Amino acid sequence: MKNYIKHDEWKIVEEGFHPEYNRITESLLSIGNGRSGQRANFEEKYSGDSLQGTYIAGVYYPDKTRVGWWKNGYPEYFAKILNAANWIGVNVVVKGEELDLAKCKILSFHRELDMKNGLLSRSVVVQMRRGKQVEINSKRFLSLARQDVGAICYSLKALNFSGKVSLEPFIDGDVINEDSNYDEKFWIEKEKAARGNEGFVCMQTKKTGFLVCTGMSNRFRLNGQETENQPVTSIREKYIALKSEFKLNEGDEICLEKYVVNISSLYYSKNKLTEISENSLKQAVAKGFDKLFAEHQLMWANRW
Repeated sequence: MKNYIKHDEWKIVEEGFHPEYNRITESLLSIGNGRSGQRANFEEKYSGDSLQGTYIAGVYYPDKTRVGWWKNGYPEYFAKILNAANWIGVNVVVKGEELDLAKCKILSFHRELDMKNGLLSRSVVVQMRRGKQVEINSKRFLSLARQDVGAICYSLKALNFSGKVSLEPFIDGDVINEDSNYDEKFWIEKEKAARGNEGFVCMQTKKTGFLVCTGMSNRFRLNGQETENQPVTSIREKYIALKSEFKLNEGDEICLEKYVVNISSLYYSKNKLTEISENSLKQAVAKGFDKLFAEHQLMWANRW
């Protein structure tokens, strides 16, 4: 295999995009905090080869083994760690064209995992099919200080155009496990709600009955200044999206701060998950991205 990863004392660095190794890179740059873990998937759509994965510690399913009953010594069931709701997703549309890195010309690309500070970051400049050039910068972490909390700072800069850009952060619980039998799905929706810039999707596992409530709250900054937005809500089974549209001039940058909680019945009472999710999310938003990261960074410093 090509040695495409740069050597660094504390970081795993991919300089330049290598789509043929993308699944490997997604694994190498995974983040986690002991309560949940996540592969290094892109936030925006990527129609190329990828394995989406978010996992909640202790949430499993007794799935039938694929090896067959005739294999002596193999168990009939094994404990499958389930793919949980995709909370990082952001649908991006630039002047009517969907942003999909698999369909863009990539002009520059840098993706890295900073293991000292527990931070996944990415910087990419692309040219879309109709000639528009955008710069994407993203940072995200799973908080070591608040183990139910994750946060993303995702920015888009208009390099050579002016026009409308929409950002649509979402929670998608309609997920699959690639190794499932007959594409079986393992989650049942129990509850969902959307209010302004907040959305919640609560789901329960089949058989094992684990409940997980995933909530998001979104804030936007235009050229560094917080800006008002009126999101349009899209809802379907196990899915909530909140789309906001902005008018960018050439050189403008819009930044989405997406705060997320994953509250599991492994640690909290089932009948209080929604209430706890709302309170945890409010606390995270009040803290803000930079302060959340600072306390997370301090925890990693103490651990190292």
